[in-house]
Amino acid sequence: MPDAHYVLALSCPDKRGIVAIVSTYLFDRGCNILDAQQFDDTETSVFFMRMVFDRVRDEETFAALQTGFAAIAQTFGMKWQMAARSERKRVMILVSKFDHCLSDLLYRWRIGELAMDIAAIVSNYPRETFEHHDLTGIDFHHLPVSKETKLEQETQLWELTKKTQTDVVVLARYMQILSDGLSAKLAGRCINIHHSFLPGFKGASPYTQAYRRGVKLIGATAHYVTADLDEGPIIEQDVERISHRDTPDDLVRKGRDIERRVLARALRFHLDDRVMLNGRKTVVFAD
Repeated sequence: MPDAHYVLALSCPDKRGIVAIVSTYLFDRGCNILDAQQFDDTETSVFFMRMVFDRVRDEETFAALQTGFAAIAQTFGMKWQMAARSERKRVMILVSKFDHCLSDLLYRWRIGELAMDIAAIVSNYPRETFEHHDLTGIDFHHLPVSKETKLEQETQLWELTKKTQTDVVVLARYMQILSDGLSAKLAGRCINIHHSFLPGFKGASPYTQAYRRGVKLIGATAHYVTADLDEGPIIEQDVERISHRDTPDDLVRKGRDIERRVLARALRFHLDDRVMLNGRKTVVFAD
């Protein structure tokens, strides 16, 4: 990921000339567009666009480039952000006892596949639960929680996100339901992963329930967290076929694999500013 590359992501009410005006603005300021994706939602009349560009001439600062674009954004009523791709987002990972998603995210982070900085790992289980992981140099916080202490624990969690300057929170099989208040504070920057059996197989042992019903497909869904449990805007999904030969353990094993890859893809899309909210849905400009 070249340091000189920048991303502009925007959405606004659809009008004629948006692409031309944005492209002309970047051209006039010595920028070269490297990639452009756009989508016009004809149902809602909202326009979405993502551009990657570099700067051929450094005649003005990047801050001045942002300031100048703000005038265009105001004219068109845009929600927008412009950032250097070299600016890594700070990610806080929340995890409970099941650590397969945590393991996968740490591996992808260490090999450079996920361009992020880990702000902290937070768990309702003690650090010893994860002693088989190399957490050297990673800030770890044990925040136990019970029904009686949930409000206090979430207050600590929220203060920690501010203290660590966290940009995005990832629930990597964090088996706690966030309160409506915390969900609202983290709106659009908290990603959860769950099996796609919901709402068909709620409660304990969803893979066993699925096995007993003889399902032919299992899957996983990564979505933004909202007050509506497991019903936030979907970022990424995947499935895998199941046969009559598969046991409940086979379903669990295959389910872990799906959850890992779906969460990793969703987080990568978010880190690279490829996801834009569109009401209860998302627009994802996948690579």
